Amino acid sequence: MDAPVEVSAMAINVVIPEDLRWRDTRRDEEFELQSLTIRMLPDGSLAAKAYGRPVAGGRGAYVSFPVPDRPELAGLIAAAADQAGRRWSAHG
Repeated sequence: MDAPVEVSAMAINVVIPEDLRWRDTRRDEEFELQSLTIRMLPDGSLAAKAYGRPVAGGRGAYVSFPVPDRPELAGLIAAAADQAGRRWSAHG
């Protein structure tokens, strides 16, 4: 391939361990946040969003929320990015 490949972002999905999950409300509906989508941006920084399902159940949408500024969540994000980096580098 002669043309350079431009990677705009890389993303990983991470399950939030039960002891780190939290709840948030959107449009008067409570959600439990169960997973993170972590993106590595072109400048090398990380951006994360949390996703969850309605606590009441049903077929509600899988909705995104901001990730709270908590050290244990920052640690989860960093550990997930490190593990993903090891997996990417082992790709052959």
